[in-house]
Amino acid sequence: MNINTNYLNLNESYLFSTIASKVREHAQANPAAEVIRLGIGDVTRPLTPAVVEAMQQATAEMAAAASFRGYGDEQGYGFLRQAIAEYYATKGVTLHEDEIFVSDGAKSDLANILDIFAQDNTVLIPNPVYPVYVDVNTMAGRNIVYMHGSADNDFLPMPDDTVQADVIYLCSPNNPTGAVYSKAQLRQWVDYALARDAVILFDSAYEAFVQDDSLPTSIYQVDGAERCAIEFCSLSKTAGFTGTRCGYTVVPHALVRGGVALNKLWLRRQTTKFNGVPYVVQRGAQAVFSPQGLAQAKTDIAYYLENARIIADALEQLGVAFTGGRNAPYVWLQCPGGMNSWAFFDALLEQANVVGTPGAGFGANGEGFFRLTAFGSRENTIEAMRRIAACKLMKT
Repeated sequence: MNINTNYLNLNESYLFSTIASKVREHAQANPAAEVIRLGIGDVTRPLTPAVVEAMQQATAEMAAAASFRGYGDEQGYGFLRQAIAEYYATKGVTLHEDEIFVSDGAKSDLANILDIFAQDNTVLIPNPVYPVYVDVNTMAGRNIVYMHGSADNDFLPMPDDTVQADVIYLCSPNNPTGAVYSKAQLRQWVDYALARDAVILFDSAYEAFVQDDSLPTSIYQVDGAERCAIEFCSLSKTAGFTGTRCGYTVVPHALVRGGVALNKLWLRRQTTKFNGVPYVVQRGAQAVFSPQGLAQAKTDIAYYLENARIIADALEQLGVAFTGGRNAPYVWLQCPGGMNSWAFFDALLEQANVVGTPGAGFGANGEGFFRLTAFGSRENTIEAMRRIAACKLMKT
């Protein structure tokens, strides 16, 4: 018996586990401290009334023999996939119902999608980046090449024609930097992928936060993307489903590699390894895409974006450089005084009892930067920025 030794190449601890451990140690040493958490991107607003009502009705259905539901289609109930297709139509994107696969979240699918790709593919991943992209490919033993994001390119790395890649991860709006690709920039990525028969894995989990109408919220708003891209989305941040778990992945029929439709491979993978999302949750998700549900979700998104504005305005007053916070729920700031990101994390926790996320946890290019999230309460956001502004470390 042999283990998968690729796991030994992973960092010893997942980023957010390390943060949680540090916060626990701080709380034990400072029991009276009131810690404000602007680190992990978990939402704080409750499920909207439209979603709750739909889930309550679905629960009632499950309590009666005549309306009880057992196993559903692994790829999702038709009513939800149709609602998602109608949502995409408002973006000018036409999808067939069987191109949409309902799941328990984008994180799972961004990892599981690798099942349909050969191990010897070279994977191109942005740096800094959401750690899961790197970890799941390290687990599989794939060759990883990094594209470098920096302040010089607004943390929006572009294709390099000298680099050959087979699978490309893109995230827009980006986690952790909050940067958003323009349509012209995505056009370059689509052209790059098509020229190389590569596949783009496009993470659009934060698309609902884009307020600038000139910015794309789906890669399929770029012609030709249906022949080279798979899109992943989640209701976690759009509609507060972090504890409810529901997302979806789009695999167009036009996406063919090696003479095989990837839609067919993903369907086969899901029907074998995934039992589907619960009926009650899918009814709640369907309600998100109703006119009432979209309006209520928009209200919550506006709440978080106002928090992001408060963070951004405070940083501007302090003269701290940052990206994000306008069309995304994350603010990516440069650590003051040339501090490294873990030193800044420790100092901020010690001096202000505020938790953020060290940029180094998102890759080498994140060193010297720090992520704050807008998912806290209004009161905590205001208080956190007041504390940060008063810190000695912000005056260096």
